[in-house]
Amino acid sequence: MTRVCLIGNDDCNLQYELLSRETSREALATYDLTRPFENSLSVRTVSVGAAVSLLNDLQWYLTRFVDEALVLEPSVSDDEWLSRALARELRNGDVDPDETGEFCKIYGLERVDAATETGESDVDREADDEGDARDANDSDAGTTASFASQRLVEPLYVRRAGGELPAYDLCDVEETLVVRVTEAEYT
Repeated sequence: MTRVCLIGNDDCNLQYELLSRETSREALATYDLTRPFENSLSVRTVSVGAAVSLLNDLQWYLTRFVDEALVLEPSVSDDEWLSRALARELRNGDVDPDETGEFCKIYGLERVDAATETGESDVDREADDEGDARDANDSDAGTTASFASQRLVEPLYVRRAGGELPAYDLCDVEETLVVRVTEAEYT
């Protein structure tokens, strides 16, 4: 299954913004929603084509509330996401899956205390922890880490050399998330 993950802008609550509006709520109604990162929303689709189609349906909302739209396509990589533009090129047949790994953006994953950040109660936090544990155990999550209370920080644009990615060094983080991007997004 292909996954779509929407990372919200810093100045909004993405889940509220998408689910409080009828059109986006209806577009997402057939999917099981998860929250793999802080201020994010993720769904599973049947293919990269369905993922790109969903993103197209949500375009108005993506422009206003989403900082990053990511696609995880298992036929390309089990642990490296694709940018929306690269997923579109893949769906259109403009790029071969083996040719998608040269240009990347690496995000640091920073742990956050959900209660401190949102002011939620212990009961709310326990309910979120149960849902987040389910997300972390999801075999399509992109890595084996628990993203329950993590946020993406400071992307580092890199170019794969000799099959290896340079190490993330913008800040001190234990884990990273790799996003494959188009050459145009890289430059």
